[in-house]
Amino acid sequence: MTAAVVGMSHSPLIGKNDPEPAVLARVDRAIATARDFIRDFDPELVVLFAPDHYNGFFYKEMPPFCLATEANAIGDFETTAGPLSVDTGTAKLIAQGVLDRNIDLTISSRMTVDHGFAQPLEMLFGGIDKVPVVPVFVNGVATPLGPVSRIRALGAAIGQAAGELDLRVLYLASGGLSHDPPVPVLQGAPPRVADALIEGRPPTPEQRAKGEERVVQAGRDYVAGTSAMTPINPDWDNQLLDLLGKGDLAEFDNWTVEAMARDGGGSAHEVRTWIAAYAALAAGGDYRMDYRFYEAIPAWIAGFAVTTARRR
Repeated sequence: MTAAVVGMSHSPLIGKNDPEPAVLARVDRAIATARDFIRDFDPELVVLFAPDHYNGFFYKEMPPFCLATEANAIGDFETTAGPLSVDTGTAKLIAQGVLDRNIDLTISSRMTVDHGFAQPLEMLFGGIDKVPVVPVFVNGVATPLGPVSRIRALGAAIGQAAGELDLRVLYLASGGLSHDPPVPVLQGAPPRVADALIEGRPPTPEQRAKGEERVVQAGRDYVAGTSAMTPINPDWDNQLLDLLGKGDLAEFDNWTVEAMARDGGGSAHEVRTWIAAYAALAAGGDYRMDYRFYEAIPAWIAGFAVTTARRR
């Protein structure tokens, strides 16, 4: 088996609240570099680590992570709606391999995913159904959150299980880096909001449109400096990328939930997807980071990064 990693931030504001053309051009070049890397690697399977934003997972049952044997995208923020091309047989083999390695993995036979999964598949592969995929949800917004060491252990177990397959496997991480978008929280929420966060009642098209417009407006306020959201933290983002680049993944075990939120914002926990993907790659041996791009993009309320890595 051969393996590689691509990490790429996502943002629901891409195409809706874009930065100046020079920044867009740099991002486009970074994504093109990742596409070229993928084309050269030619993966036979993509294991996609991504978060959810209260579209598929809710407080009625909120696992720390979950692997899907079937998945459907809701099509939020103008991403594609419909089924992902999940390799069900391989997903089941990997799931069993993870469980055999003493990781309490939740399994979904019909996972609902949102732009966190759909956007990287669209931007890197041209659609959500273009490549065999095993989707892995990693909770990055719903507190309480467990220790980062468990996410690293999840990634390692997936890497070990996938290593038993005779496939070229790309581990794809979607999320982060530092950002603090207007995601609702359960504690102190009004009864109607709390009920939606717990029960997962689907919004009407009108409600979804209003919610998405609130996010777009939040991005505009953030750029204008009239927002109370935590600022993007390039120092924290680059510390994360440094550790990933050097392969010092055990250092993440010292990162606490409280410090991550303080330094990176409420949704900085989405970097757990990156840690899991790199841990999966590291499970098969030393790797090298071939490419690293980073830019703080207030218009997208995100520290935006793209990386590629492969085994030495």
